[in-house]
Amino acid sequence: MSDVLTDPNDAAISRAIIALAHSMNLEVMAEGVETQAQRAFLIEQGCGHFQGYLFSKPLPIEQLEAYLLAQRS
Repeated sequence: MSDVLTDPNDAAISRAIIALAHSMNLEVMAEGVETQAQRAFLIEQGCGHFQGYLFSKPLPIEQLEAYLLAQRS
């Protein structure tokens, strides 16, 4: 994901995957999102779901559940 902002080929691949998923009525989950700029690019392309270090490091299930509950409040 890190090259999507600097490599035109990576950006084109990302756009194509998102467009293909939308044409099949699928939602897209971007993995490896590390910066707000990457997230902004993906939102521009129509991606609505993200995961990566921008949001949290990998967590054991108990900590993940607590993190998700805290995000809701």
